[in-house]
Amino acid sequence: MTSHSDHATDLRLRIRIHFGDQMMGPGKAELLERIARTGSIAAAGREMGMSYKRAWMLIETLNAMFRAPVVDSTRGGPGGGGAVLTQTGQQVLTLYRAFEAEAVKAGLPHLTALQAMCVDIPDGK
Repeated sequence: MTSHSDHATDLRLRIRIHFGDQMMGPGKAELLERIARTGSIAAAGREMGMSYKRAWMLIETLNAMFRAPVVDSTRGGPGGGGAVLTQTGQQVLTLYRAFEAEAVKAGLPHLTALQAMCVDIPDGK
């Protein structure tokens, strides 16, 4: 039987911040991180198991959400394309991740108490 302490690594908080009808959440943050690492919207989307079109749509949404674009991209072709986070994109990602970390830290006693009230699930099912 699995103990509550074994579930500690399963405890996580997913934060979505709504700005009117727009939203910044963990998926968009992960997409930005992967674009920063790979230099490509297509590669970042592939790593996340999403279509190129879906990744582009999310970036277009993010670019429209903020006063300045979060991702700057160049079209592909003979020289190849690419994408980079702008200064705004880096700041958005940093602020989101900092907020996320602070929320987890502040809420940990409550999350742990809620977790302790959960039933054990045998064999991780």
